Amino acid sequence: MTDNNPLPFRARAIGPEELKALAHPLRMAMYDYLSEHGSATASQLGRHLGESSGQTSYHLRQLEKHGFVEDDPAHERGRDRWWRAVGYSLDGRDMLRDPRTADAAKALLQGVVAERAQVLQRWLSTGDTPEWEAASLNDRTTADLTLEEMQHVVLAVQEIVDDAVKQAKARKAAGQTEGRRRVRIYVDALPLPIDEAV
Repeated sequence: MTDNNPLPFRARAIGPEELKALAHPLRMAMYDYLSEHGSATASQLGRHLGESSGQTSYHLRQLEKHGFVEDDPAHERGRDRWWRAVGYSLDGRDMLRDPRTADAAKALLQGVVAERAQVLQRWLSTGDTPEWEAASLNDRTTADLTLEEMQHVVLAVQEIVDDAVKQAKARKAAGQTEGRRRVRIYVDALPLPIDEAV
């Protein structure tokens, strides 16, 4: 979609200040862990990432300040504070072109691509139950599309994913938790380089 017509399903868009706050290796690693596992305490994050709970607590407060994490309402706030990730969207193209944000945008986007490759490699290496493997998808399609056709595909796929996730969240909130586990859905649609020699 164009800047004038953004995807209606995207999470909160972040700006340069939020980008700089997130584009820190430990903060990105903490955000990735929370995204994958649902929630954690500063101590759990510290153990997983080999950091002190003081370090993770500090960085969690910075992430909270910029809207990337929040208290997890599924855990009562007692001695340990449980955190969960909050979704965001990023228009990396503009931030990559802006000299003030280019380094942070590049670091964040490289981290996203590396994390995706790591998750996919782990999925490929470890396998799962036959039922979950049968429900999984790792596929790609290449086609000759116009800009408008590509925009249509992106919007249609995003609408389906958004609707399915909203329905699943509602069922979970209604107490239907049996058989539920965290699932990662990746959707990429990108133009391939134009062939120079035809």
